Parts: sequence; structure tokens; C-alpha cells
Amino acid sequence: MFDTAERSSPPAAALRQPDPRLLVAELKGDWTGDASLPRVELLCAGLEVPAGTQIGFETESVSAWDSRFVTWVLRFTGVLEEQGVDVDYRGLPAGVKRLIDLAGKVPERRGAHQDIDAKGLFTRIGEASYDFFDQSRRLMTFIGEVAVAFYRLFTGRARLRRSDLFLFVQEAGAEALPIVGLISVLVGMILAFIGSLQLSMFGAQIYVANLVGIAMVREMGAMMAAIIMAGRTGASFSAQLGTMQVNQEIDAFRTLGIPPVEFLVLPRIIALTLMMPLLCIYADLVGIAGGLLVGVTLFDISFFQYLEQTRSAIDLADVAVGVGKSLVFGVLVAVAGCMHGIHCGRSASAVGRAVTSAVVMSIVAVVVADAVMTLITNALGI
Repeated sequence: MFDTAERSSPPAAALRQPDPRLLVAELKGDWTGDASLPRVELLCAGLEVPAGTQIGFETESVSAWDSRFVTWVLRFTGVLEEQGVDVDYRGLPAGVKRLIDLAGKVPERRGAHQDIDAKGLFTRIGEASYDFFDQSRRLMTFIGEVAVAFYRLFTGRARLRRSDLFLFVQEAGAEALPIVGLISVLVGMILAFIGSLQLSMFGAQIYVANLVGIAMVREMGAMMAAIIMAGRTGASFSAQLGTMQVNQEIDAFRTLGIPPVEFLVLPRIIALTLMMPLLCIYADLVGIAGGLLVGVTLFDISFFQYLEQTRSAIDLADVAVGVGKSLVFGVLVAVAGCMHGIHCGRSASAVGRAVTSAVVMSIVAVVVADAVMTLITNALGI
């Protein structure tokens, strides 16, 4: 036990040279807490010793130490070793010697402190190009495997369980209704409110029903449902398959002769593709109901008048366009989520990166596909 006065003394270090080829570092005081440590530069300033000089330590007066003490010793001995001094750690406390030995057994990784900015422009362009072509190759390979799996399904040779398919249908369908309904009704209310503010300037508030109905049926219903499913179900597919990849379960399927794409990916793609049109129709109805709520409560539009105006503005072609888009969106979201999950690395961080990449890829693919299909339908006059 140390007395209070000894423990509270500040850390101190001094060098003495009892022999021309021997240095002794006397260390004293409490080397814990927030007290400032002796500066290595000042301690070694003006020190000129011949090569082969040895340094030892006297630490009997060190009352307490922690990791700061170990760090200081390593920094101090590093300066001396650069001057050709041999270090003898035997005078240090036993715990300090064990930590220093452990630190010496772990070699420093080459390039561990390399700054990313140190890479040249052409190097970064080359790495980005390689990553792009590698991702494109993986995508084309995965699409080919999925096509083969669907061919085997249509010929009755695919290996998948119906119970898994029903489970994924429930996850992608019924369990997604609350969040899809909430977002859709809010979108419908926002469209109705913004549209009514503008149409009221011309005394044409009744046409807010046309605006909300056409927007929800042709665009917003399918789009919002797809984005929600990308962040919900697509990310879930990626995380599930990525975790199986980390646990080597996918390798076990291959070892048993079971194609992972047929057994794991195919039911997920089928489930989400089947559920997206139903979710789209549900989002359309809920969004129209949200617009109806705003039109009836905030503006002088009767309930039946709003419904009749909506019915006259929408035809089956509008519904078919929205449902067709949702079908494509379901395939894109499912393929993106499953591809990044099944090609995931074998670590927890790789699963996180796979989920992030799946969501980003899904949303980008949905937006691009919606723009392309909108241009096509407009060109065809649908």
C-alpha cells in the first residue's frame, strides 16, 4: 500500500550516467490521472552517447501506472533506439514488461497509416472502374442464375419449399400493409392540399380529385410502395442472405447439391413480385382516401361529388399502367436485395455494406425504371 502523499506526487523522470556506456532512467511518482507527463524531447535533449550504450530503469518510486505510462516508455525508448542505445526493460514493473512484449509481437501492418488522399487520380479512377465492371459482372451472372431457376420452376424441377414461399408472401404482403397505408394516405393528403391551394385561385377545387386520383394510380402509388419495400423487404432479404453467407450456410447448400438461388432466392423474388401489384392497388385506394379527407374537410367538396369526379378521371388504362410499373418494381427490389445478400462478404461489417448497397441500388433502379416507363407510355399515348 502506498501512502497518500506518495500517490499524489506528480510523475517525474531523470537520467543519470554512472558509467560511460550505461544510462539509468529514474522514474518516480503517480503516472495515472490527468497529470502532465515528462516530455521525452526535453529529457533526451543534448544526450550524446556512443553506439552500444545500454539503458536501464529504476521504478521503485513509481507509485501507480496505467496505459499512459506504457505509452511514454515506448516513446522514450524509441527515441533512444534511434541513437543506437540498447534498452533493458528488466527494471520496469512486471505488468509493463508483459505489455511491451505483447506490443512487440504484433507487427505493424504495411500501409496501415496510408492516407486515401495519397492515391493518385488514375489509381482511384482505375479502382472505381474495376469495381463497376465487377459489380456488372456479378449482376449479369446473378440474373442468369435467376433465369435458369425460373426455367427449372416452369419445368417442375426447381427445389424450393412452399412453406417458405407462403412465409415470404406474408412478410412482403400482409405485414407491409400498415407502413404502406400510412405513407400512402399522407402522400394523398399532401397532393390534395397542395393542389387545392393552386386550384382554388381559379375556383376549380373540384379538380383536386382528378389530380390526386391520376397521380396516385399512375405514379405515386406504385412508386411509394416500391420505395417502402426497398427499405423494408429488400433490406430484409439482403440481411437474411448475408447472415447465411457469414455463417457458411450457403456453402452448406452447395455442398449438399442444393442450388442456393433456387432454394433461397427464387421464393423471395416470387413473393415480392406477386405482392407488389396488390400493395400498389392498396396504396392507390388509401392515397385517394387521403385526398378525399382533405377535400371534404378543408374545401367545399361533398363526399359523393369527390368520388364521382375521381371515377370520371380514372380509367382502366391508368390502373394498368400503375400495376404494370409495380410488377417491374417488385422484380427490381427483390433482385437487388437478394444479389447483394448472396454475394456478401464474411463479416458483420460486410452484411451492413450489403444491406446499404441493396437499398441504394433498389431505389435508384426503381426511379430510373419509372422514368423510362413513363416516357414509353407517353410516347405510346397510354
